[in-house]
Amino acid sequence: MTTRRETTRPINVGGVQIGGQNKVVIQSMTNTKTKDVQATVKQIKELEEAGCDIVRVAILELEDAKAIKEIKKEINIPIVSDIHFNPDFAIAAINSGTDKIRLNPGNIENEDKIVEIVNLCKERHIPIRIGINGGSLNKKYKHSEEAMIESAKDHLRILEANDFHDICLSFKSSDPIECINTYKLASKEFNYPLHLGVTEAGGLIDSAIKSSLALGNLLLDGIGDTIRISISDDPVKEIMVAKKLLRNCGLKKDVANLISCPTCGRIQYDMLPIVKEMEKYLENVHKDINVAIMGCPVNGPLEAKRADIGVAGGKDCALLIKKGEIIRSIPQEDVVRVLKEEIEKL
Repeated sequence: MTTRRETTRPINVGGVQIGGQNKVVIQSMTNTKTKDVQATVKQIKELEEAGCDIVRVAILELEDAKAIKEIKKEINIPIVSDIHFNPDFAIAAINSGTDKIRLNPGNIENEDKIVEIVNLCKERHIPIRIGINGGSLNKKYKHSEEAMIESAKDHLRILEANDFHDICLSFKSSDPIECINTYKLASKEFNYPLHLGVTEAGGLIDSAIKSSLALGNLLLDGIGDTIRISISDDPVKEIMVAKKLLRNCGLKKDVANLISCPTCGRIQYDMLPIVKEMEKYLENVHKDINVAIMGCPVNGPLEAKRADIGVAGGKDCALLIKKGEIIRSIPQEDVVRVLKEEIEKL
C-alpha cells in the first residue's frame, strides 16, 4: 500500500527533515519538569528507544530554558521548546541550543518580541512552529475552523515580513472532526509542513480512537508531515499508537503487524495469553511483517497463510504456518517460544 503525500516546504529540525516528501515524523512531549534534567533525560531516552523522532519540552520558567543545554548533551533526538505567555523564555531557549520553537499566537501578542525571536531563529537556522490551539485561540476571534486559519495568518504575516520561512503549522482541537476540517482548510491555504494532532484527547483508548479517526483521515488524504498522539498517560504509549497508525496508513514499514481473532466458543486452546505476550514482544520487532494468531478452523488457516508467520488453533495445540505453508503442529505451551524463534529468522 502506497499513500499519496502532499508536497510541502521542507524544514530542518536538528537534522530531522520535516515536509517535502520526507517520512512522517513522530513527535511526543515530556511530562517532567524540564529543569529536572535527570528526570527529563530519562524520559526522553525512553521515548527515543520507543521510536520518537522529535521531542517537545515545556518551558514554564527560565530554569527550564536554561536546562536545555544540559539535556541536549545526553539525548540523540531534536528538542522543541514549547513557549506560552513569556517570549523571553523563547529567547533563553534559543540561547540554550533548542532545535525548534513552538509559539502559541493565542497568548503571545508582543509583536516586537516576536520579531526578536524570529531574527534570532533566522540567524541560527531554528524553525518555528506556529501552534494554533482551539482551547487558547486569541480572544479577538470567535471559535471556528476559519478563525484558527485566520489566527495562523496573523502570525505568519509577522514571520514572512521578516523573510522567515522555516515554519511548521498546527491546528489542534479536542474535537477530531474539527481537526479534520481545519487541517484540510490549512492544506489548501498554506504550503508549510503541518504537524497533526488531536489535543486533550483523553486516555489511551479515547485518544487512540480520536487520533486514528482524525489523523488517519488526513494522512490517507495526503495531509500531514509530522504527528503527535496526545495521551493522558506515559508518553511512550503515544509512540506505540503513532507507529501503528502510520503502519496501517502505509507510511511506516519497520513495524510488525499483529492479526488476531477476538475468540469465540469454537476455540479449543488458550489463545489470549499468547496474544498478550506476542503483542508485547512485537513492540520491539522492527520488521515489516504480519503475524497472525488465530483461534479456530473457520478463518484461522487462511488468515495465517496470508501472514508472514502465524498459528491457527486446534485442540490444545496450533498449526504453525509460514509464508503460506503449513509447517507443523505445536503444543499449546510451545506456541510463544516457536513464534519468537521463527520471527527472528524472518
